[in-house]
Amino acid sequence: MENTNFLKIYSGYNNLISLNVAPGHFATSSSHINYYIDMTTLKCRSNESRAVAKAMVQDYMSATVIDTIVCMDGTEIIGAYLAEELSNAGIMSANSHQTIYVVTPEQTTAGQLIFKDNYMPMIKGKNVLLLLATASTGKTVKTALECIEYYGGKIAGISSIFSAAKNIYSKEINTIFQSKDLVDYGTYSASECPMCKAGIPINALVNSHGYSKL
Repeated sequence: MENTNFLKIYSGYNNLISLNVAPGHFATSSSHINYYIDMTTLKCRSNESRAVAKAMVQDYMSATVIDTIVCMDGTEIIGAYLAEELSNAGIMSANSHQTIYVVTPEQTTAGQLIFKDNYMPMIKGKNVLLLLATASTGKTVKTALECIEYYGGKIAGISSIFSAAKNIYSKEINTIFQSKDLVDYGTYSASECPMCKAGIPINALVNSHGYSKL
C-alpha cells in the first residue's frame, strides 16, 4: 500500500486525534471493508494516546465505579492513560488499593480469549470497562464480553476509537469516530461483498496490527 493516498480525518475533541484512512478493498478475519483505518500513531505515540484517553473519559463522568480496563486491539497505552484520567476525574475504584487495573486477555490458537489464574482477582466481581480500537461487525466485542462475563466481570462500559454502530448486542458503544465520519464506510460478509461481486481484487489483509499487502 506504499502508493495508497491516505486521507486524514480529525476528531472534534483534539487535533492530535486523527484517523489515517485509505479507500480500497480489504479483508479482515470476519468481513470485507472498503476503508483501511490506520490507528498506529493513536495507539503508539504517548501524546496521541493521552489525547484519546482524555476524549474517552468524558463518557464516564457520571460513572460510579470502574475497577478494571480490559484492552483489545493493542490499546494498552491508551488504557493506561485512561485509567489515570478516570482517577483524575474522580471515578472511584472498589479495589482495595484504590487504583484501576489495566489488563489484556490471552488469545488461544483457536481464537478463544482467556485470563490465567493470576489475573482472576482483576476480573472476577470487578466493574470492567472494555476498550477497543474498532467495533465494526461486533465479533470482537461479542467475544470480549463473553470472556469478561465468563470470568465473573461486570460490564461498566465499552469504548472504542472507531465504531460503525452506536449499539452492538444491546450494549452502547462510546466512540470517538462514528460511521458518519466515513459517510460511505461499509462492512460486508465475504459472500455479500459488492467489491468481490464486481471483480475488484483485495488490496490487503488487515487486522488490529496493521495490513499485509496482496
